[in-house]
Amino acid sequence: MPFAAGDAALLIDDQGRHFLLHLEEDRTFQYHKGTVAHSELIGSEDGTWVESSGGNSLLLLRPRLADYILKMRRGAQVVYPKDLGPILVYADIGPGMTVLEAGTGSGALTLGLARAVGPNGRVVSVERRDDHAAQARKTIERWHRGEVPANIELRTGDVSEVVFELEPERIVLDLPEPWHTVGAAVAGQPPGGVLCAYLPTVPQVQTTVERARDTGSFAEIEIMEFLLREWNVSGRSVRPEHSMVGHTGFLVFMRKTQRTPGR
Repeated sequence: MPFAAGDAALLIDDQGRHFLLHLEEDRTFQYHKGTVAHSELIGSEDGTWVESSGGNSLLLLRPRLADYILKMRRGAQVVYPKDLGPILVYADIGPGMTVLEAGTGSGALTLGLARAVGPNGRVVSVERRDDHAAQARKTIERWHRGEVPANIELRTGDVSEVVFELEPERIVLDLPEPWHTVGAAVAGQPPGGVLCAYLPTVPQVQTTVERARDTGSFAEIEIMEFLLREWNVSGRSVRPEHSMVGHTGFLVFMRKTQRTPGR
C-alpha cells in the first residue's frame, strides 16, 4: 500500500540513522545532507529509495511498532521494545482479552497491548496525570492515522476503582507503587488471571512481591530482567556490539488464584 498523508514513515540514511516522520503534504524533511519534500514520499511504496536535495539516498520504510516507540515524541518514560515483548508473552496477552493498564505514560505499551488483543479485545488504560494522558493520546493517534482505535479506551483517575468494573483477565501496571493495586486485583480479577508489574528498582519489586504473598491470592510469582545485545556481522568479523541495552526495569508476573486454604 502506498504511503498517504497522515501516515508514519521512516527514512534511513547511508549511515544507518533513523528519522521518523508524520507525512503532511506541505512539510519538508531536512537533515545535514539535504531535504526531501513530504509530497515526494506520499504515493511511494514501502521499501523505496529516495534522493535528498544533496544527492544522497535514503531508504523509505513503513516503521515497525518498535521503530515508532524508539523514535516517537514522549512525555513519560516509555516501556521499550525489549520489555514490551516479554510482557506480551509472559503475561500471555492474546486476541479477545480484556486488559487493564496503568499508567498510560507515553502510550507505547498501550499500542503493543492493543495489537495483541486484536479488534475483538479491549485495552482500558488509566493515567493519573492529565499531561501524560494528553501526550499518550497524541502518540496513539499519530500511529493510527489521527484516531484512537475502537479497542483502546483511555481514562484518567485511579486504576483500583476500574478493576472492580472490568474484572480484567490481565492487569499490567507501570506505576511507582503497584502494591496499592494488588488488593483491588484480589477482589476484582478472576482466578487464573495474570498481573504484571514493570518496576525500575529492587525495593519496589520487593514491596510488590511481599504484598502479593501476604494476600494469599497469588501464585507462580516470577521476577525477570531482560538485557539486549546486538551483534555485528561484516565479512569474517562476527562479534557482539561494544554497547548493549542493560537494565531498564524488572518485570514481575503473578497468577491470581483462589485464596490460599486456611486464610
